[in-house]
Amino acid sequence: QVQLVESGGGLVQPGGSLRLSCAASGSIFSINTMGWYRQAPRKQRELVALITSGGSANYADFVKGRFTISRDNAKNTVYLQMNSLKPEDTAVYYCHADIQRHGYYHTDNYWGQGTQVTVSS
Repeated sequence: QVQLVESGGGLVQPGGSLRLSCAASGSIFSINTMGWYRQAPRKQRELVALITSGGSANYADFVKGRFTISRDNAKNTVYLQMNSLKPEDTAVYYCHADIQRHGYYHTDNYWGQGTQVTVSS
């Protein structure tokens, strides 16, 4: 079994910062792309940022210059540093990982349980 566990969400004032973490655990052989998505009330889930196993990152236009994604491959962990937060960043943030388990040749998509980020004064 594989689990993704997120942490770091909370309430922050506009202009503030938060750092999200997501740790993968279980019978993991390798992890390809990891990423963060978010879903605001009454909206569809949307991509925030992705990072490959080699460290190449891609961002949604609405977070470029404000958010930074990184990962620690030794810890099977991905991070999202969020700066200059805006009220429109309020959402549940979900971690995603493309993981190959021991004994399998293919990869599967895994999701975390989500962590709430609220930006409000």
